[in-house]
Amino acid sequence: MRRVDDPDEEAPDVRLAEQRDVPRIAATLTIALADSRWTRWALPDDGRMQRLTRLNELDAGHRGVATHTAWVTEDVSAVAVWEPPAGTAPLPDDVRAALARELPYLAADRWAAVSGTADLIAAARPEAPHWWLAHLGVRPTARRRGLAAAVLAPVLVRCDTEGTLAAAAVHSWANVRFLRGFGFEVTLTGRTTDDELPLWVLVRQPQRR
Repeated sequence: MRRVDDPDEEAPDVRLAEQRDVPRIAATLTIALADSRWTRWALPDDGRMQRLTRLNELDAGHRGVATHTAWVTEDVSAVAVWEPPAGTAPLPDDVRAALARELPYLAADRWAAVSGTADLIAAARPEAPHWWLAHLGVRPTARRRGLAAAVLAPVLVRCDTEGTLAAAAVHSWANVRFLRGFGFEVTLTGRTTDDELPLWVLVRQPQRR
């Protein structure tokens, strides 16, 4: 896997997401994650794709744009959304209220498992200030072109420059392998609270350049 600082490859253009990008952020993440085990686990069959689209619109699009923590390729075929270190970019009240109101509805009868697992993950996050990778997706037609590395790069470079941790939670070994290619290491191996999905929490120490 190419490192984010590989000088032999020209990185695609990446920019901070804007309000106009929210629908395309939601669409890209929905297409990228439509068949994932997490999607099938977290959302009921009834209206699953509509639920997933709204989830991505709120928790990725509006959250990332409001806190200036979403990076996209120019055509929004790749998206990375982070939560910044606590206290550095507070979530606006209207976005917070919408998430609190709608997430239980979107998960429906899966909400107990989803929220319980979220609490489990929160307890496993580093105590030190860190950037949390909340969403990452690339449209299938744009994969294997280095776009995931490109949208991850701005925060990973910042972490290295500022000496800050990065962290994430994933539910597949393929994603563990992917993130390890960028310096993440597993700090927790477990399962969701209903024991239906595997769970890994990974942390990346700042790297010397």
